[in-house]
Amino acid sequence: MNRSQFLKTSMATTGFFTLSSYLAFANQSQDDPQLDKKIVREFVGAGHGKFEKVKELLEEHPTLLNAAHDWKFGDFETALGAASHVGHKELAQYLIDKGAQANIFTAALFGRIDIIKPMLDLFPSALRAKGPHGLTLLHHAQRGGEEAKEVSEYLVSLGAKETKIPLY
Repeated sequence: MNRSQFLKTSMATTGFFTLSSYLAFANQSQDDPQLDKKIVREFVGAGHGKFEKVKELLEEHPTLLNAAHDWKFGDFETALGAASHVGHKELAQYLIDKGAQANIFTAALFGRIDIIKPMLDLFPSALRAKGPHGLTLLHHAQRGGEEAKEVSEYLVSLGAKETKIPLY
């Protein structure tokens, strides 16, 4: 086989496998039902502090891990987002250990200044970003307590305003 034949064969084979993979994914995603919205709401609601319920639901429905509930008006929340804004570090860590998608708000809860500083250097407007229920980075850091004090102070130094922390 010469070089030209090799390239044509390789491209044809790659194209076939790419198309096959796409079709398999497309068929799977069309056939699989969406998660039940009531179960998603229950899971996300449990993320506000009902650790055992989160474990139970996640064991029964593993795909809930990164599911978001739409509280309406653009207020989307995951169980990790819920655990993060109420300051439930143990539950948040459990979800992260299971593979939940952490973000800058979770980093603020855990006091990860090593993550917060470069993120805000890269995306300065994230200082004003709103998480679930419109809660700020500063709110999440405040919920992190002493462990997140450095992050709270850093955010305030950048102009973040103190937030009134609601009781849950």
